[in-house]
Amino acid sequence: MIQETSKIWMDGRFVDWKEAKVHVLTHTLHYGLGVFEGLRCYKGAKGSAVFRLKEHVKRLFDSAQIVQIKIPYSPKEIEEAILGTVKVNRLQECYIRPIVFIGYGEMGLYVQKNPIQIAIAAWPWGTYLGDEGIRNGIRAKISSFTRHHVNISMTRAKVTSYYANSQLAKREVKEAGYDEAILLDTDGYVAEGPGENIFIVRNGTLKTTPLTSILEGITRNSIIQLAQEKGIPVAQERFTRDEIYIAEEAFFTGTAAEITPIREVDGRVIGTGKPGEITQLLQTLFFDVVAGKDPVHQSWLTYVV
Repeated sequence: MIQETSKIWMDGRFVDWKEAKVHVLTHTLHYGLGVFEGLRCYKGAKGSAVFRLKEHVKRLFDSAQIVQIKIPYSPKEIEEAILGTVKVNRLQECYIRPIVFIGYGEMGLYVQKNPIQIAIAAWPWGTYLGDEGIRNGIRAKISSFTRHHVNISMTRAKVTSYYANSQLAKREVKEAGYDEAILLDTDGYVAEGPGENIFIVRNGTLKTTPLTSILEGITRNSIIQLAQEKGIPVAQERFTRDEIYIAEEAFFTGTAAEITPIREVDGRVIGTGKPGEITQLLQTLFFDVVAGKDPVHQSWLTYVV
């Protein structure tokens, strides 16, 4: 269950958590056209800070641009609303969910007069795939569900309806006894998880799938930069499911998942079956950044004051 907090920002003002409601005929509820983001606020040595706030807000606006939704606020106003939501709820660490959706009015596929509404909620939420998963890795399975083709849904956008596909993939593998799914693209190459990007380590090179058919993950981009700064070779190229099987290491990245090692895929143990050296290094670097311990990447943090 979500741990309720006090206030949710809705359309320019704070309302009580239990009063943050919409009409049952809200357009996005029926047709799925809305965009959203997921951010985290971490408590560090210098106080609480939101990780890569500007980048997440930019991606929210980019998603809206792609699907032709005009957000009735500026990026700066949304940034301030996000920080205000954390502050008004007196949260030191939390997950933050901004969502932009088409409100109540006309019904049908093509509407022009319905209001564009925005809500921002924040609540305490631990590691998405579990603390045990962060420490020791998780078991993943290739899903029979395929990642959307780039001409079916525009994969640069973080659209609410796209996650129906992710839910089906997740349900499938969970019922088979696994922790998380891995989706292939329409050409049969590895794409990503239901809500995460994926990396492998093979022959000392860190590989991740190119942006052709995946969401451009902000944690993904951060890990690429951190790895390059440490001299780790990085390749953004396609790879097949059987290359995961013979990789030395594998892990997921994402706002919710953070850096979660993968110890097994389709019954094959990955590497030694434990988080590998590069994975552990990148975990350490990432958690140092979000805790405010890394002076080089202070610009990635926006402090809640």
